[in-house]
Amino acid sequence: MMPNQASQLSLNPTKKVALSTLRKAIKTTDTTTFLLKMNFKVGAEKMAGAIAESVAPRASDKSAVETLKKLILDGVAAKGAASPGTTLRFDCSAVGVNVSVDGKNVGSAPGLCEAFCDVYLDDKAVSPALRDSCVENCCQR
Repeated sequence: MMPNQASQLSLNPTKKVALSTLRKAIKTTDTTTFLLKMNFKVGAEKMAGAIAESVAPRASDKSAVETLKKLILDGVAAKGAASPGTTLRFDCSAVGVNVSVDGKNVGSAPGLCEAFCDVYLDDKAVSPALRDSCVENCCQR
């Protein structure tokens, strides 16, 4: 079984409805924040590239994806690397995705809110376990 198949199977029909509801709610919320806290050291280029590569297939504006990549690269490179304890905060809104590294605002990439959120919440989420946890913790009745 391929990894994508496993992630698609991890959601039963009830969870799929809850996930759909959660994704719709995020799109109508003023701001949705994703906070990544590093557990091990990752170079700035690798970190920026990995996030940009995950957003790119979900976004139509490739220049905005490059802007996001540069913001992450600049923010992380300012400290040398994303070492354990480094926090990357992504505030997604109708305007775009605002990037902060360790509480320091780096800038904003326009129009990527939906694509960025989908990295973590769509059927091809980079972490099915995180997606499932969001559904279980945000969509309880």
